[in-house]
Amino acid sequence: MESYPTKEVLKDLIAGKLDWPRVKQIMSSPKDADRFQKYLSLAQERVKWPEKILLPMGEHLYVVARDGARFVKCDCGHEFGDWRENWKLNALIYSRDTREKLAEIYPGPRSPDPQWCEIREFYCPGCGAQLEVESVPPGYPITFDFLPDIDAFYEQWLGQPLPDKVEANDRSSEVTRRWGKELKREKTNGAKHNGKSRGARKSRRS
Repeated sequence: MESYPTKEVLKDLIAGKLDWPRVKQIMSSPKDADRFQKYLSLAQERVKWPEKILLPMGEHLYVVARDGARFVKCDCGHEFGDWRENWKLNALIYSRDTREKLAEIYPGPRSPDPQWCEIREFYCPGCGAQLEVESVPPGYPITFDFLPDIDAFYEQWLGQPLPDKVEANDRSSEVTRRWGKELKREKTNGAKHNGKSRGARKSRRS
């Protein structure tokens, strides 16, 4: 049997079509030096959009490049924003924070206590695919699982420096800062609208 899996075998591996003995054999075999490039090539063939994939981030998510920018994209095409911002903040979130919701996946005595545990499910707004699940104490901040130094990986590990370097610093706070500004603006507009409504009612009574 070949030392390195063929392209067709790798396709089946990515699609989850191989049985466990074959997967175990691939895991235990020597790795070819260009395995990452092969994986990226296959991943690029699987999606319908043109942006270049720089790094996979999970079963459905990728860091992609376009016009010098890098952002997180689902295989369905939905974009989650800058890769340095926690993509979960732009996902649909279902929080299992009651006994009833937790019992749907952990029935009976196995069910966690909602006073100690909250299970959050993150879904793509574009296709509805479940992207991630986290189990945390109630009220715990949404975790940022993976912020890779993409430039260091390409330059130091692959020996293929990317043309545009971008510092890998966490910018998630910028998302919540934008939320704060939007809420403040909505609150201000709501107050102005209520003021106009009260003024109109007074005018009608006069």
